[in-house]
Amino acid sequence: MPESATAPFPATVLVVDDEEDLREVMRRMLERRGYRTLTAAGPAEAEVLCEHHDGVIDLLLTDLGMPDASGGDLARTLTRMRPDLRVVFVSGLPAEVAVGKGLLSIDDHLVQKPFTSEALVSAVRDTLLAGAPLTEGVLEPS
Repeated sequence: MPESATAPFPATVLVVDDEEDLREVMRRMLERRGYRTLTAAGPAEAEVLCEHHDGVIDLLLTDLGMPDASGGDLARTLTRMRPDLRVVFVSGLPAEVAVGKGLLSIDDHLVQKPFTSEALVSAVRDTLLAGAPLTEGVLEPS
């Protein structure tokens, strides 16, 4: 496995998607690359999990459009609970459309569906590394 494909440090990703099959695929893609994962079927479950999880959650990977709430709303809620939480959105909408509709800001990270494992893992890794170190002492030297 190429080094660029592996998790840059022990990182936990909360995967939120209302589609069970897609949620499971994303979980497997990340775990194969060394990430720890937590999963939630929607915003309410993600909020409860985030509130009660004792460990660090480094990144939220969430669908932008879900029946109960938008991924943007979920990200705002969870980052209030955990200010160091990083966010990557997945959506079938192109970024320019999502930004134009006010669903994303120009600075948000978006992986457009359908995506490859490499595209998803790269977006997660790049987002985590953009502000590293997340927790003192966990980032491995390059």
